[in-house]
Amino acid sequence: MNVHFIAIGGSAMHNLAIALSRKGAKVTGSDDEIFEPSRTRLEKQGILPEKLGWDASAITSDLDAVILGMHARIDNPELLKAKELNIPIYSYPEYLYEQSKDKIRVVIGGSHGKTTITSMLLHAINKLGINVDYMVGAQLEGYDCMVKLSEDAKIMILEGDEYLSSPIDRRPKFHLYQPTIAIISGIAWDHINVFPTFENYVEQFDIFCSLIDPKGKLIYNTEDEEVNKLGKKYSSALNTIPYATPTFVPTENGTKLSFEGQEFDLKIFGPHNLQNLIGAMRLGEAIGIQTTDFLNAMRDFTGAGKRLQKVSEKADFVMFKDFAHSPSKLKATTNAIKHQYPTRKVVACMELHTFSSLKKEFLPHYKNAMEKADIAVVYYSPEVVKHKKLEPISKAQVLDGFGRNVLVMDETADVLTFIRAQKWENSVLLMMSSGNFDGIDYDALGEELCATIV
Repeated sequence: MNVHFIAIGGSAMHNLAIALSRKGAKVTGSDDEIFEPSRTRLEKQGILPEKLGWDASAITSDLDAVILGMHARIDNPELLKAKELNIPIYSYPEYLYEQSKDKIRVVIGGSHGKTTITSMLLHAINKLGINVDYMVGAQLEGYDCMVKLSEDAKIMILEGDEYLSSPIDRRPKFHLYQPTIAIISGIAWDHINVFPTFENYVEQFDIFCSLIDPKGKLIYNTEDEEVNKLGKKYSSALNTIPYATPTFVPTENGTKLSFEGQEFDLKIFGPHNLQNLIGAMRLGEAIGIQTTDFLNAMRDFTGAGKRLQKVSEKADFVMFKDFAHSPSKLKATTNAIKHQYPTRKVVACMELHTFSSLKKEFLPHYKNAMEKADIAVVYYSPEVVKHKKLEPISKAQVLDGFGRNVLVMDETADVLTFIRAQKWENSVLLMMSSGNFDGIDYDALGEELCATIV
């Protein structure tokens, strides 16, 4: 196979490019910007473009396929040349389906919890020595590439993102995978720049369910109202398997889970994480993993990267970072911390960073999202708002959106000054963002705060 990637530097695209190269394909690619870690990984694999920019001459008739990333525009010269030469053009989810259409496809869908459930399932699979192919949307510990493609694996694990597939394919990615086994963890309106109403957003998950193999399985979270509706709707068409949060108690080092008369000591914590665990367990069961084997394999699982990831700890202080940015993720993460540390002061800081979160129309959806925190800080950068070409938002609008129980800041220095002024004995600091508060070094901050505690 001779495959060319337009926008090879993307987080998903570069992983797929590496996986195809490892499988034996001849891989070329282009991009107008490539950041770390994509650059180093592509270079190590020997497929880093020699120069940045687009070049129509790179598209030749001997190409078997062109894979188009979201970063490219519809007038990209390489894309236009590929169309002119009638070369098959795929989005990366389309190509993943082509690589897995003869396999059992396990697709993890939901507005939140996808990466955690996927990483839980892969952790158990890895410990139990099961051979699978996979695609996961975040970097996981112990993996140097987040896509694996092979000829011999009979199962493909796919994280099912609902965002758009490519500039010329406006279907949500998870509509292209046609699952044999699927899970939906939760539905909470996101990507409002693409899905203008909540009803339109829910419809995408309904379509996803309709695309599951007629003999397939749908595993669904009964504690989410919209997901539960879909589970009931498809109960006559599919083998539907409900799940919910199990019985558990917090421990000093994590959680003690009670399941079917047995107890399991786990390192993860919080109701949402435990709910995700049972969802992942049901997925494992659907591909032949015994529930006790799965739960035993999860005893040393510490979490997915950037999902409630411990940064620093000393005596009665601990600092976490988390990818949470949407209202549902914010609430679940803050609740998990307070549930685990009920007697400690919880200081939760979040950054409005995504397109949706910075739209003034969306701010009211954050009402009481951090109410479990003892102190809540919301940060946003007016420069980022401007860069995203959005209408300016004010501190007052953010304050109203969150329910007036937060401190609002628009300077990174103010966030740091506030954090440094706190007394951190018997406390937890939670930093939540899909960015980094415009330059905060979490590791350095954690060390600094630990040094202030006697």
